[in-house]
Amino acid sequence: MNNVIIVAYDISNNKTRSKFSKFLQQFGVRVQFSVYEIQSSKRVLNIVKSAIKANFKKLFEDGDSIYIFTTNQSKTERYGSAKLLDNDLIIL
Repeated sequence: MNNVIIVAYDISNNKTRSKFSKFLQQFGVRVQFSVYEIQSSKRVLNIVKSAIKANFKKLFEDGDSIYIFTTNQSKTERYGSAKLLDNDLIIL
């Protein structure tokens, strides 16, 4: 099964938002301004969740949010430029 993690966030502080975006770039592809798609594994999911708790949670302001969705890539429908994303994303 080819699982993906979708991380969507709304972070008001520019510095925190930029730091979080740079963190996510290590693992996946930005598909919208505040949305990343990451090839999923238990290890990667644990890294992302641990980093949020250890490094970012303390920086959040009222109203900030991060959503993490895990889904099967074959069940993801893509339209427009989203369908051009490489389904065989490999992270080294």
